[in-house]
Amino acid sequence: MAKLAIHGGPPVRTESWPAWPEIGDREAELLDQVVRSGMWSYNGRFENEFRKKWAEFIGTKYAVAAANGTVTLQLALEALDIGCDDEVIVPGLTWQATAASVIDVSAIAVLADVDPESWCLAPAAFEAAVTPRTRAVIPVHLYGSICDMDAIGEIAGKHGIRVVEDCAHQHGSVYRGKKVGSIGDVGSFSHQQSKVLTSGEGGSLTTDSPDIAARLDALRNCGRRPEFDFGGDRGAGSYGSEGDFIQSGNYRITEFQAALLLAQLERLPEQTERRDRNAIHLNRLLEQIPGITPMKRTEGTELQAYFNFAFRYDPEAFGDAPIQKFRNALSSELGFMFEACYEPLSDCSLYRPLTKKRYNLSPDHWKAVDPSRFDLPNCRRAWSDESVCVHHKILMGSTGDVEQIAEAIHKIRENLDDLK
Repeated sequence: MAKLAIHGGPPVRTESWPAWPEIGDREAELLDQVVRSGMWSYNGRFENEFRKKWAEFIGTKYAVAAANGTVTLQLALEALDIGCDDEVIVPGLTWQATAASVIDVSAIAVLADVDPESWCLAPAAFEAAVTPRTRAVIPVHLYGSICDMDAIGEIAGKHGIRVVEDCAHQHGSVYRGKKVGSIGDVGSFSHQQSKVLTSGEGGSLTTDSPDIAARLDALRNCGRRPEFDFGGDRGAGSYGSEGDFIQSGNYRITEFQAALLLAQLERLPEQTERRDRNAIHLNRLLEQIPGITPMKRTEGTELQAYFNFAFRYDPEAFGDAPIQKFRNALSSELGFMFEACYEPLSDCSLYRPLTKKRYNLSPDHWKAVDPSRFDLPNCRRAWSDESVCVHHKILMGSTGDVEQIAEAIHKIRENLDDLK
């Protein structure tokens, strides 16, 4: 084989990868309608249409749109009346916003380890972390794997724990006949620039409960009584002791974001099928390469969405070459960045609760929100030794495109001395 590209050899791929997001005339058409309408925010036509179509797509009775996928997690917890000193179990391998949403409602984020084959919350670790103060769990459908929702649901039901699905990576995944976001009490989605349903920034929530939906809508709209008809009991008891209002702020989405989401939603089903088809083909190629292990496809998965495509690397099969050297070599061969997974939240540069006075509610609370108190060996090993992750746009092309990924790994294996 030719010399590795990282050392001056010819790369496996010289063509550019598919662009993200995919855009066309439909986005421009709807945005033009927003501009000309003069109605750019606040319960407008496009927001109303998106929330109805999004609920229908996910398979829930209700959907609520919000400013981004960080505040949607916070609003979900507040809608479930979770707050000061309540405990919420969170996987230790996720974007920091999952845990930050917990401490931002004055609750305690309890970090639990992940399944080493999927990097999703391990059911046994979840159950081991339950205490009398546990009020909720946030299973994160991470990268290209769905959580074991059967086991998580069973544990949550046994202990009376609410389930908030973090679906920021998983728009359209199907588990045992249900889309993620329709399995727990609330589903939370991000529509940030890199996500598979994007409006640049944005978020949404899904639920089957009229009372939760009404609370979510009020919470994202300065505490106002909802203008949409969610049915159910929406009296004072649903909001708090002060009548029709609940304390909150402005977390609304704009009409521009909603219009983009409507256009992008038209593309989503085909894109999800395309990514899953290419990922299945690529995983079949990767499982034939010594030292490379595809991520586990959770039993019950019928359609898998991907924020990142990921696989696991065994240094021993590559002459003990450190994983960063492998990632760098693969990036050079393919002209696209292959990176590590998220840092474990127990020592994450972006999750530092003890840097903010607002979390120092009491000496005991201050100790409880310190993430360094948690031991997360599977999270730590994935981040430091095993993980190879790449953005989902590499799955948006042809079968030949993803075959080049396997070709590049074969090239690296045949040049181990060059790699080291």
